[in-house]
Amino acid sequence: MSTVGQVIKCKAAVAWEAGKPLSIEEIEVAPPQKHEVRVKILFTSLCHTDVYFWEAKGQNPLFPRIFGHEAGGIVESVGEGVTDLQPGDHVLPIFTGECKECPHCLSEESNMCDLLRINTERGGMINDGKPRFSKDGKPIHHFLGTSTFSEYTVLHVGQVAKINPEAPLDKVCVLSCGMSTGFGATVNVAKPKKGQSVAIFGLGAVGLAAAEGARVCGASRIIGIDLNPNRFEEAKKFGCTEFVNPKDHNKPVQEVIAEMTGGGVDRSVECTGSIQAMISAFECVHDGWGVAVLVGVPNKDDAFQTHPAKFLNERTLKGTFFGNYKPRSDIPGVVEKYMKKELELDKFITHSVPFPEINKAFEYMLAGEGLRCVVRMDA
Repeated sequence: MSTVGQVIKCKAAVAWEAGKPLSIEEIEVAPPQKHEVRVKILFTSLCHTDVYFWEAKGQNPLFPRIFGHEAGGIVESVGEGVTDLQPGDHVLPIFTGECKECPHCLSEESNMCDLLRINTERGGMINDGKPRFSKDGKPIHHFLGTSTFSEYTVLHVGQVAKINPEAPLDKVCVLSCGMSTGFGATVNVAKPKKGQSVAIFGLGAVGLAAAEGARVCGASRIIGIDLNPNRFEEAKKFGCTEFVNPKDHNKPVQEVIAEMTGGGVDRSVECTGSIQAMISAFECVHDGWGVAVLVGVPNKDDAFQTHPAKFLNERTLKGTFFGNYKPRSDIPGVVEKYMKKELELDKFITHSVPFPEINKAFEYMLAGEGLRCVVRMDA
C-alpha cells in the first residue's frame, strides 16, 4: 500500500523534557510539502550536539522534540518542486544545507548557505514554520531540520545528500556530521603536504577524524594532544604517532610542541572548543608557513587573545564549518572515498544498539565510552 501523500504513523524517540530519557512513542509524520522530502531512517548515530541540546545547556529549551542528525536512510516520497531526488534514493540527512542559489552556495569558497545554515532554535520547517511531527494532534518540534530519531522524518531537499546505493548506510551514516567535520578540517582547510607534521587538539570523534585526514594526506608526524591519557592508545589506529598531555608539563603546551618539532608543527587542528586549546593550536604552528584550523565551538563569552606578531611572522589562523563541505555537492564524494578504501569509517563505530535501547547510546556518550554508537532503527 502506497504511503505517498498520506500521514505515516511510526515510532520515534521523543524528548519530552531536558535531560530525561527519551521515550519511544507512536507519532504521526505528515507528508512532505514544497521542496521537502520524507525519508525512512534505517540507521542513526548519536553526536555530542544532540546531547548538548537534550541537556538544554545555554540555549532556549524547546520541548517536546525529536533529536538526531547523523543518519542514513531511503527516500519514501518527495514534495512539490523536488526534481533531483526520487523515492528509493539512498541519502544522508545533513544538519546544514545547500540551496544551490544563494551567494554562499554559488561561491566555491563557502558552504554556509544563507537559507539552510544550521539553526538550533528552529522547531518547524522553513516552508511554513510548522513541524511535520505530531502525537495525538499536538505538535512535536524538529531539531536541526533533520530529527533522525524517528522511523520517518521530513527534511528540506537542500539538507539531503544523495549517495551511492551500494554504500552501507550503517557505516556511512557517521559521515553526515562529525566525521566529515574533522576529516574535512584537515583535508580541505589545513591541507598538510605529504611528510609534514600535524598537531590535533582533542582526541574525541571529531579530533580522530581530523587525525584520519592527516593520515590520508601523508603526514609524517601526527601529534595528539588531550587531557585524557586513556585516549592515546585508541588514537594510534587513526594515525597518531605521538602524544602530549598538557597536565604532564609545567609550561604551555605550545612551547612543548615547538621543542618537539624544532620550532613548531606545520599544521594544527583544534577540536575541543576550549579557548586555551585554540590559542595553543595557533601558537604551536611554525612561523613562516604554519596553519592552524579551529573546529571546536567556544563558549559565547570567550575571547581569543594572542600577540599580533604571531601573525606578522607568517602564521595563519583559519576557521571551518562542517569541514568546508557543501552537503549535496561534496558529501557523495566523501562516501566514494570510503567505498574506494581511501577513508576508514568502521573504527569510528564502537557501539551499536537497537532503536528501543536508544537511551544506551546517551549513557555511553555521557560516560565517555567509545566514539560513535549506531542505532538500528528496524531492530
